[in-house]
Amino acid sequence: MSKARRFSLLSRPGCHLCEELLAALGAVPAAAALPVDVRDVDADPALRARYGHKIPVLLLDGELVCHGRLDLEEVHKALATPR
Repeated sequence: MSKARRFSLLSRPGCHLCEELLAALGAVPAAAALPVDVRDVDADPALRARYGHKIPVLLLDGELVCHGRLDLEEVHKALATPR
């Protein structure tokens, strides 16, 4: 049995771009059905080193989908890619 797919949003408290990306993702019907874990990028030194200057960063099952602004084409490609 495969594990359920989920998004992770790497964010920082008070990040308005992160809030905008999360709202835009929720408006995408194919994506809205999946859970989204919002994670503080600064809480993990490895994540901060890798993504700290790129937030917001959207991952699907740990794989980069997009950063900065929601890229609908990349979201749809990621959702269509079997795990």
